[in-house]
Amino acid sequence: GEKIDRLTSLQVLYVFRQLRKNPELARRGVHDLVPSYTDLAAHADPRCDWEAVRRIVDGCLAAMPADEARLRARSVRHVLPVSYHGEDLQRVADHARLTPEEVIRRHTAPEYLVAMIGFRPHFPYLLGLDSSLVTPRLDSPRPAVPAGAVGIGGEQTGVYPETSPGGWNILGMTSPELLYPIEPGDTVAFTRAEE
Repeated sequence: GEKIDRLTSLQVLYVFRQLRKNPELARRGVHDLVPSYTDLAAHADPRCDWEAVRRIVDGCLAAMPADEARLRARSVRHVLPVSYHGEDLQRVADHARLTPEEVIRRHTAPEYLVAMIGFRPHFPYLLGLDSSLVTPRLDSPRPAVPAGAVGIGGEQTGVYPETSPGGWNILGMTSPELLYPIEPGDTVAFTRAEE
């Protein structure tokens, strides 16, 4: 694929899951597979038999289902309770011309697809953000966003697993430990934490 969209991510994730189950890849020298929105990286020993790997990948691509329902695997659903008191909640609301309560309602409504893990270990990039909540990143990134911060950056939403620099709009906080078991292809639902 050439752009970030749900179908392309599901196709990448399908190939990722199929290849990860294939022991022949390890025998050929592949030691890690990393999905992104539109690509799948294979990390391998320098002496890897890339022609053999190519044949395995081509076979997986040829067997890929055409419809979305068959691309979806049985995935794990993760529910993340969020305390929606983030420093940028009002900024997102102003940008969307909504109330903060409506931002929270729209942010908690979808079930998000974990398209990839990146930026930091355990940082889930989530697809499914309501288009009305798309908000540009901050002009100047913060030097330290706290672990567990739930944010929006452009068309994406995600959670910071550890304290790090970042330019996303912070809506609230969740427990960063909840991110550790999340894998590409899983789903995430946000709920409003009881306070």
